[in-house]
Amino acid sequence: MAITDWPEGERPREKLLANGVAVLSDAELLAIFLRVGVTGKSAVDLARDLLNAFGSLNGIFSASLAEITAINGMGDSKFAQLQAIFEMSRRALQEDMQSRDVLSSPKQVRDYLCLKLGSLNREVFLVLFLDAQNRVLAQESMFEGTLTQTSVYPREIVKRALHHNAASVIFAHNHPSGIAQQSRADEMLTKALKDALALVDVRVLDHFVVAGNQTLSFAERGLL
Repeated sequence: MAITDWPEGERPREKLLANGVAVLSDAELLAIFLRVGVTGKSAVDLARDLLNAFGSLNGIFSASLAEITAINGMGDSKFAQLQAIFEMSRRALQEDMQSRDVLSSPKQVRDYLCLKLGSLNREVFLVLFLDAQNRVLAQESMFEGTLTQTSVYPREIVKRALHHNAASVIFAHNHPSGIAQQSRADEMLTKALKDALALVDVRVLDHFVVAGNQTLSFAERGLL
């Protein structure tokens, strides 16, 4: 049955207009983006196929062109639109962080880091450089691969902090394994970076471990 044949109160677009976007499921949100389904399937059915295939919205956004277009009803145009939506979301969150004290909106920081790192299949070490008012000056993905104390160089992070005239930093890295839990190596690395930055009067405000939509905060765990 096509969505247009559904009772008006059950149609995703009408539900959104009547009750707000928060009431919609992931599949219903995707259905509004897709607009139409395929023969024998509504847009909501196609959205559910995507969620089943890739596990989550993050999984859909991080899927390759070949993976997306392998789903019946999805083509190059839809892939490009998905990527554009994902990038707009990241940029909107980044703009907000640049205009306000990030410590006043910790959820926003977590949301941004999940969008940036949560779906990557390789480890990436990200640094947010902040000014004296805790606003984001810049963000840089500085290291990739297996992250240890020997593969993340404190000297390079100190150089970039001085370049941006940063007063403080927030670190983040992802665990592609899907487990948001710090390792002993993560703790040793954080201490080494904190000690190095203290020499140039730059504070480490937090270090986040990101796994999918989950985050772990070193500051909240008392590990800084």
